[in-house]
Amino acid sequence: MYEISELKERRILVIPGDSITLDQNTVIEGSAYLYKKSENTYTSTITALIDVEVVDNKKKLKMIPLKGRYIPKEGDNVIGIVTDVSLSSWTIDINSPYSAMLYAYDYIGKNFNPTIENIRKYLDIGDAVLAKVAQFERSRGVVLTIQDKGLGKITNGSLIEIEPCKVARVIGKKKSMLNMLIDQTKCEIFVGNNGRILLRCPNLELEYIAILAIKKIDSEAHTTGLTERIKDFIVEEKVKRGLIRYEIK
Repeated sequence: MYEISELKERRILVIPGDSITLDQNTVIEGSAYLYKKSENTYTSTITALIDVEVVDNKKKLKMIPLKGRYIPKEGDNVIGIVTDVSLSSWTIDINSPYSAMLYAYDYIGKNFNPTIENIRKYLDIGDAVLAKVAQFERSRGVVLTIQDKGLGKITNGSLIEIEPCKVARVIGKKKSMLNMLIDQTKCEIFVGNNGRILLRCPNLELEYIAILAIKKIDSEAHTTGLTERIKDFIVEEKVKRGLIRYEIK
């Protein structure tokens, strides 16, 4: 059993079934990873790291899951891969237990006629697409849309994949981590909520450094001081490859 006072001092790795003692002044962020039984609060099946911040004299309990599948939410931006094609829709893998559909009328337009036009010329198996979750019901799956700025078929760039639960760390508070990555690597970076990330970089060396940095965030997401450490890592890699002459402090 862990007391809140312990969590103020250091982050603690908790496993499913660990008991957490809460009080009335505790606000829970990440409560999906907790459940109550009798008067006790326990961690659920997802292993997580717990941290505590004190905000306005209230304790804010934060849970950072180390692993977990992507569960869609309406409005999420995702990167999907076409896995099947029908006469009027595509089945899209969005790195989730739930299948996703993208309909031809959304991608092509309402005048699409499947009897005279082959939708494979727009998207085929293996193609990648930037999309948004338009609808989600657990019993019926996911409906995607590309009706938003910047969405549609991916024609260039590189894709990498991280744990979906680490996406928030790649973005950072007020986009601090993401803005730093873009500034330091000069890459265009699109982060999907489903753990897939699209990179469009000026050259292969900067792309490689960006990939190394994102993978490092993925593996060290539970640690503190991560943004500055990743920035130092990128600078060191650029110095090592002769992209800059010296480190500017």
